Amino acid sequence: MRLALAPALTPDGVDDRPAFFRGTVAHPQVLARALVTLADITSTRYFQYAATPPSDPVVTASGDRLRFECFSACHGVYARLDVLREGLGGGTVAYGTTNVDLGTGIRTALSTLGRSDLLPLALGTDDDRPQPAGRAVEMPHRWVTALGNAAELQLDLEEAFTVPAAGARAFLAALPAATGSARASWLSASRGTVRLGARRTPGAVNVAGLHRLSALKRMLTHATGLSVHATQADQGPTAVVLHLLGARLTLGLTDELWRTHSAQGALRAALVVPGVVEHAEAVAMQLGFESALDVAALAAGAGIRVDDVRAALPVLAAAGRVGWDLTDSAFFHRELPDDPDRVDRSNPRLVAARGLVAADAVEGHPEPDAWLVRSTRAPGQQYLVRHRDGWRCTCAWYLRHGTSRGPCKHALAVALATGAVTDVGDTEG
Repeated sequence: MRLALAPALTPDGVDDRPAFFRGTVAHPQVLARALVTLADITSTRYFQYAATPPSDPVVTASGDRLRFECFSACHGVYARLDVLREGLGGGTVAYGTTNVDLGTGIRTALSTLGRSDLLPLALGTDDDRPQPAGRAVEMPHRWVTALGNAAELQLDLEEAFTVPAAGARAFLAALPAATGSARASWLSASRGTVRLGARRTPGAVNVAGLHRLSALKRMLTHATGLSVHATQADQGPTAVVLHLLGARLTLGLTDELWRTHSAQGALRAALVVPGVVEHAEAVAMQLGFESALDVAALAAGAGIRVDDVRAALPVLAAAGRVGWDLTDSAFFHRELPDDPDRVDRSNPRLVAARGLVAADAVEGHPEPDAWLVRSTRAPGQQYLVRHRDGWRCTCAWYLRHGTSRGPCKHALAVALATGAVTDVGDTEG
């Protein structure tokens, strides 16, 4: 089976006719159904349910594995299929990033693959034969920002529990359909099974919209285990990793059903550290589509400190140029179309904060750990910013959102002006 690719970004530049893999697949039906699962997700709007035309997943070839990434039509679900070396029976994996065609024709062919059928796979083309006729393969524009935000949201997740094959399959069988009610559930592990509860219990994880995991039901008979990752907060983003033969399928969910990855505008404290952008550019020059980035090697190659690399990687993540693998606890490199202004557009509060600093709008206050920030839009208007056990501000934005979406532009301006970057945390658009 040949899957068409869009022109790819590779170590040698743009390749109009990329060939990422040609060979056999160790577990054909596992791969076939997992790819169809991705197609299901891209064509489903889980918030205010609706079926939509499918989009083309991003595929990254890293020499030892293939990674397929996509988002649901509502952008509330991030999905990634990692096909590991042991899942690729024979053949060479190249290096690069592009989009792959998982349109209706391919989906139908994959859906009919039997348990004993073989699957010779060609990902792209390495000869002069024409690509199969069909729709254009392209990168959805909003995915570029969403990929960066997905990595940012998952950086703080920790493994809550893991269950073996039997528990994983029972959980998948009990999942509601994509059209089901958007109820929140508390998940916990008990004797190798996943328990669903309406209330929090010790060690339980809150999942908003359990029906957003419904696409995993297709993989029920192939599950070898399941891991749940979450934050320490009562409510936050979550991720479910389904373990398969030679592969992993990760679904990341936003903390609210209506909230999208493309509008998160994730921003870490590193973005306000002096010199971090320059360090990120130096690190980017060392990237070569590695499946797991070596921080020490990057520091040596870029000629900067290990701590500088650690601060720079979230900046590259915000730009979508590196992703985060929960299972490996490591960044991986993917390459997206270059856009130096992407991080600024995704973080308008950071841009506004820089404007306040440039206008010399931050001044001291007699109260300890407090500052006044003058409005550049409303003459005479000032906001009081405090930094005690977190950021506080008297502006309307803070009164509306509190700290649930990170600091306001006035707090960011104080952080930039004073160097008080500790505990800035993540911000959303």
